[in-house]
Amino acid sequence: MNFLEERIRKDGIVKPGHILKVDSFLNHQMDIALLDEIGREFKRRFSDVPVTKVLTIEASGIAIAYPVAREFGVPMVFAKKSKSINIEGEMYVAEVESFTHKNKNQVIVSKKFLSPDDHVLIIDDFLANGCALQGLISITESAGATVEGLGIAVEKGFQIGGKIIRNLGYRLESLAIVDAMDPETGAITFREQP
Repeated sequence: MNFLEERIRKDGIVKPGHILKVDSFLNHQMDIALLDEIGREFKRRFSDVPVTKVLTIEASGIAIAYPVAREFGVPMVFAKKSKSINIEGEMYVAEVESFTHKNKNQVIVSKKFLSPDDHVLIIDDFLANGCALQGLISITESAGATVEGLGIAVEKGFQIGGKIIRNLGYRLESLAIVDAMDPETGAITFREQP
């Protein structure tokens, strides 16, 4: 069992509806030492590919992507979920559906932050149905940039997202893959990984 699986087993809370709450250490209150370890692990896993940008989606992805970008020594870009008055110029846009929030958002990235010269590592906190990742892939490819890989902190292996992304031919690395959760007992079953 790896460091993230151990922490999920210790502090994660399983709720009905396939919800895994990790808000005490990953996406509301954040354990900075854990995030630093996540950054180092993604750097180790993707050290064989060129990375010029780390791309994520607001808001929960930012905390995961930041230490990864720091480890690679590259900028982090995050897709915004709404157009604000301080974003100007042309933008890449993709529609994504949130499993957690049960809604659709248009996400945007300014065209000045992604170019055909970029080699992008996409990072996010959770993978359920794969819509957020597909949106970030779409934005990256619209820019003419190269998707070098996708890194996820927690993949819900019992949902379709991981299979979709892998079947599309992308390299997907998940630090913890949850194969089953029982809200009555709180039991979590993790997939064995090499």
